[in-house]
Amino acid sequence: MKLTQRLILSAAVAALSLGAVTTFAVNAQEAPSAYSHAAPNGAPMSFASLIEQVSPAVVSIEAEGRVDSANAPDMSQLPPQFREFFERFGGMPDQPRERRAQGSGFFISADGYVVTNNHVIEGADTIRVVLTDGRSLDATVVGTDVATDLALLRVAEEDEPFAYVELERDLNIRVGDWVVAVGNPFGLGGTATAGIISATGRQMGAAQAYTDFLQIDAPINRGNSGGPAFDLDGKVIGVNSAIISPTGGNVGIGFAIPSDLAATVIDQLIENGEVRRGYLGIAPAVLTDDLKDAMGLADDLEGVLINQVLDDTPAQAAGLENGDIILEINGEPVDDPRELTRRVGAFALGERVAFRILRDERERTIRVELTERPDASTPAQTAPSEAGAAAQFGLALSVPDEAEREALELEGRGLLVEGVRPGSEASEKGLRPGDVILEAGGRDLNALSDFEAAVEDARERDRRALLVFVVSQNGQRRYAALEMPSEEADE
Repeated sequence: MKLTQRLILSAAVAALSLGAVTTFAVNAQEAPSAYSHAAPNGAPMSFASLIEQVSPAVVSIEAEGRVDSANAPDMSQLPPQFREFFERFGGMPDQPRERRAQGSGFFISADGYVVTNNHVIEGADTIRVVLTDGRSLDATVVGTDVATDLALLRVAEEDEPFAYVELERDLNIRVGDWVVAVGNPFGLGGTATAGIISATGRQMGAAQAYTDFLQIDAPINRGNSGGPAFDLDGKVIGVNSAIISPTGGNVGIGFAIPSDLAATVIDQLIENGEVRRGYLGIAPAVLTDDLKDAMGLADDLEGVLINQVLDDTPAQAAGLENGDIILEINGEPVDDPRELTRRVGAFALGERVAFRILRDERERTIRVELTERPDASTPAQTAPSEAGAAAQFGLALSVPDEAEREALELEGRGLLVEGVRPGSEASEKGLRPGDVILEAGGRDLNALSDFEAAVEDARERDRRALLVFVVSQNGQRRYAALEMPSEEADE
């Protein structure tokens, strides 16, 4: 039996050693080189050949400059897990100081284009690219995109073309697929780690509205930022960007910018030196179940609610209105505000885009000519401090006097929220003293009787919630669905 077991084991090892062969090319000047791995769904015998092929294209980035706290990035705009990571390694300075950053990057062309993260080189006066053979080359910034945290550098061409790797533009990955990260953690130089795709479509907060990150467990650490994450074919499937860590070291949760997104950004940086995104000019919101009920919509309706149409924007010029529900963009369904933002941003400037909307229980198509998205540093448009609700929902309302109307720019309508009862329906829906309710149940509010009439109308129509249009003290305009109190509760 022992001899038989040894023979079976030997046969199994031999079968594994004859696994499928995958080839890839690092650049057009080099002949493809093969490496052996197991069947596509199995574990590779070794990553060595893959790493040998791609490593010459991976570089270290050294950036130096003076950081002024007045010009430092706004840490409050970062999601907590990103902010914790950056603060652990220096945070934002209170006084101007020298900043030295080390990160990673990779060549994407033989003539010297290098991709890295924007946060690696932001504010740098000098940037150097260090190759695996020890050469240190000066680099210039071709362009950056803060919204996706990507930067494109270029170094002067050498006698020999640079080894490079390609961004995978047709990304087709699944959770569980292998991923290999190569970079410069803690300044150690070419370091390779391997793991799997842990998740896709990770959303990291409003500051990253244009990016759905890949989550990977291939260990990445400080200094890996800007480095590539490869599939088993040697294609770049992600640009490593950040980690979640209570200690500052790797705990198996890293994030990479998907390569298809990176490719579209890099194309624009090469062509224009900047990224130009289509701009609609609305404040979108999730169409929740309680909003559907308050608006008398079918439970299975999918779409994105327009909370506010901003002034002097393409949306306003085309005739979109507050309360419209966007169902489709150029014939493709949309049901998530982030998805809507990304899809609009992907259109070319000046392009006419068809928005299928629902308004007053009727569908219609409105065509909008998109303009360029305003600079992120430009203050957002704000509205007067408004909002409101009624006593039966836990709110105390009042009619603003002339001085208050003028101060709040209410233009003759709106009820002021004087107080909010803790734990009430209004409190649960985020209404606060100082807010103003402009509309309830689709009607303008000019007097307390208007609100009462809106509540009575909602009851007669068997609505489980009252739809109110609120402007909060920070200027945000939004719809809220206040659950109707029982009639017994009013007696």
